[in-house]
Amino acid sequence: MILAIMQPYFLPYIGYWQLINAVDTFTIYDNIQFTKKGWLRRNNILIDGKKTLFTIPLEKSSDYLNVVDKYLAVNSVKQIHKILSQIKNSYRKAPYFKTSFPIIEDIFLNQEKNLFNYNLYGIRRICDFLDINTNIIISSKINIDHGLKSQDKVIAINKKLNTTKFINPIGGTELYDIKTFKKDNIELLFLKSEVPEYNQFNKTFIPSLSIIDIIMFNSVEDIKNMLEKYQLKKD
Repeated sequence: MILAIMQPYFLPYIGYWQLINAVDTFTIYDNIQFTKKGWLRRNNILIDGKKTLFTIPLEKSSDYLNVVDKYLAVNSVKQIHKILSQIKNSYRKAPYFKTSFPIIEDIFLNQEKNLFNYNLYGIRRICDFLDINTNIIISSKINIDHGLKSQDKVIAINKKLNTTKFINPIGGTELYDIKTFKKDNIELLFLKSEVPEYNQFNKTFIPSLSIIDIIMFNSVEDIKNMLEKYQLKKD
């Protein structure tokens, strides 16, 4: 069995979906500390040809809470509608706007107020849209010592799920030690995304934007082909 483990990012870039599609089981952390600088409540879209960040507003609370203990702000709907208006105005002339915007609108306006569940809804919705059938499980439901940290926790999850391969994004090469995984008969691989450029209103291509950008400018079939555009490296 091939496994990946990630945080519940909000409408992340194509590499996240490549990773989900490349494995048999995808574990999503709910019991991991929230970080302001991560991609749990924000991402980049294209506005007037420029990379532009949007952010989902959250209730004020401790910065040390886990993702599952964070909630959308009481007045978040107003800001969410504003973001949707920006997306609509920016992408309304994109070739796949009519089929893609309803999906994005549904994700942004889903009724979940818990940040983890809000993001999980979006992940499942995009997986359905792209016909990604990977088994998704929540980390806290796995019977391990959840006091473990970093690599030790990852290995514990792999062992509990009897995995033979663990795939991580290429950015995590310094986080994990291949030899340590090998001792537990787990092959460690790193996914390097290689998505080709696509037309963004005939302007200079801007990579690594939210999946929003991908589904506005590309057909589902083309995106399915993109899901296979990566390399698996051992280091």
